[in-house]
Amino acid sequence: MKKITALLLSFIVIGLCSFVLDNEIPKGLQKGDKAPLFEGKDQHSQTVKLTDLLQKGDVVLVFYRGQWCPFCNKYLSALQDSLGLIQKKGASVIAISPEKQENIGMTVSKTKATFPVITDTDMKIMTAYKVNYTVDKEMQDKLASYGLDLNKANGENGNHLPVPATYIISKNGTIKYVFFNPDYTKRPSVKELLNLL
Repeated sequence: MKKITALLLSFIVIGLCSFVLDNEIPKGLQKGDKAPLFEGKDQHSQTVKLTDLLQKGDVVLVFYRGQWCPFCNKYLSALQDSLGLIQKKGASVIAISPEKQENIGMTVSKTKATFPVITDTDMKIMTAYKVNYTVDKEMQDKLASYGLDLNKANGENGNHLPVPATYIISKNGTIKYVFFNPDYTKRPSVKELLNLL
């Protein structure tokens, strides 16, 4: 059964990667760009403001697809495991997703994340950071056949996902590091992030 589940997940990954690679890819923001300011509700329904976190130090900003994505969960878990080291550098971590608030709770349960995990209401943050793309009907149907209904997972955000991206925003509000790759099996190592904080 585990092999079948892994195989199905592989098809989902390949399918989504192919979609992103074959269609117009968002460009993301670049190193040196001014980071768009935002605020949102975290897993505790607390308002989190980027400006507040930047007053304390650098911010590691992560865009992830949803609690259904094993690669996202693995990466968020790795960030949680190293959160103490990140905080010793004076930095904070924020994760952003298009998924509904109740699914944020499932992400937190799976990853044990204690850093803010935010629902991107109306995709304002994903759009501002230029990571947002639309999953077409054919791919939505394919995902649904594997049991993943993006409209149920994302609510009003529907068939939109972010390209996996990790930004480090310096205390002055400038982006000093960008990891942007349409292949969401790829993520930067926590060691790389720590070396830049």
